[in-house]
Amino acid sequence: MNHFLQRPHSGILQQGPRTHSREKMSDIFEIFNSSVSAVLPGDLVRRRVVLNKNTLRIMDRDFDLSNYGDIYVIGAGKASLGMAEEVENILGERIKTGICCVPVKYTELERIEVVETSHPVPDERSVEGAKRAVSILHNTGEKDLVICLFSGGGSSLFVLPTGDITLEDKEKTVSLLLKSGADIREINTVRKHISGVKGGKLAGEAYPSTVITLLISDVVGDDMSVIASGPTVPDETTYADCMSIIDKYGLSPPRRVLEHIKAGIRGDIDETPRSLPNVVNFVMGNNLLALESARKRAEELGYNAIVLSSTLEGEARDVARLLCVVSTEVVHSGNPVGVPACIIAGGETTVRVEGSGKGGRNQELALAFTICVDGIDGIELLSAATDGIDGPTDACGAIVNGGTAERARALGLSPREYLRDNDSYNFHRKVHTILYTGPTHTNVGDVEIILCR
Repeated sequence: MNHFLQRPHSGILQQGPRTHSREKMSDIFEIFNSSVSAVLPGDLVRRRVVLNKNTLRIMDRDFDLSNYGDIYVIGAGKASLGMAEEVENILGERIKTGICCVPVKYTELERIEVVETSHPVPDERSVEGAKRAVSILHNTGEKDLVICLFSGGGSSLFVLPTGDITLEDKEKTVSLLLKSGADIREINTVRKHISGVKGGKLAGEAYPSTVITLLISDVVGDDMSVIASGPTVPDETTYADCMSIIDKYGLSPPRRVLEHIKAGIRGDIDETPRSLPNVVNFVMGNNLLALESARKRAEELGYNAIVLSSTLEGEARDVARLLCVVSTEVVHSGNPVGVPACIIAGGETTVRVEGSGKGGRNQELALAFTICVDGIDGIELLSAATDGIDGPTDACGAIVNGGTAERARALGLSPREYLRDNDSYNFHRKVHTILYTGPTHTNVGDVEIILCR
């Protein structure tokens, strides 16, 4: 098994009442590592894509490669390089050329160019990568095959502002949405309408070539139009939807963005494509796959394990309260599962930023959970991002229990004040409850693991 999550600072390994035990920490780490190992991109492609002579089988569908001319590969996202590496292993010299836009170029490929672009804030490299991809697609023809590889992070790594909108305009708009607490669907609805490659527009650039897209989903419910903002997926959202989102959160986007959206509402600019007959999209892996792997590992370790949900959404602190209610019920009554129990959940929460602190949704969830379980024995939570990066920090999440708040107060820290300031990163760093993995090169959203005893 891959060991992504290593033991954090020894401060959280102390023994005593309501502190983390070494045995329990080892278990919770193993369970998390199992969840990430199940969704490594190369392994997913290897299991789901098979070449037999000229027949390329992807999941339950066959493609006769003798019907196609050149094969091109376009990819972007945190998990795209792992997919690209395995696709190149499978197809080899059949691939004419391609490009893959990634946050970390941890390997080179022979047929596919790998370029580092920027995440979470795009820069000119993100724009240049998208331009080069579009340039490749302009050289394709009706008989050619384009294989696209997209995953979470693709929205930032693969950027091409449309019209006279600048990169700065786009980023200011996305930043406003993120701070407002808008969910990923709302954010990507706006992204798609101010982009030249999102919302099915990239597939439009490839027309009339056939496009096959392999996706690794970080989106609750696996809505393919939301993953990486759906470059090859038909889009049902509208410019009017964008304006409704802007009004809902009381935002003031840059003038060029607002004028572009208003022009779209008037019908002066085409909507995103409603159908793409030349495209087939496949979801290779998702959050539920990671959670099921975690459940199996927890059962092997002797826990009564359940997957509570793979669709957690909403404010991180609200979700923390829900998880606290469930876990305390397990400890007190044995419902819905008896102790020793492992409750597993996943999805993607949001954080409405009102303070001036630093953190991510997993760290904020863990901080809110700390307050909820203050003084309660027998409950431990790990909340972490499967990509290894939680918000604009170098941490993946945090691990807390009923004794965390007490230890914080002993250090002169107020959990509630840190939560009020959205400063979960510095709280967990000071209390030694912060977790690091570094980039895992995959991304299926977040995982919450609760051990109850």
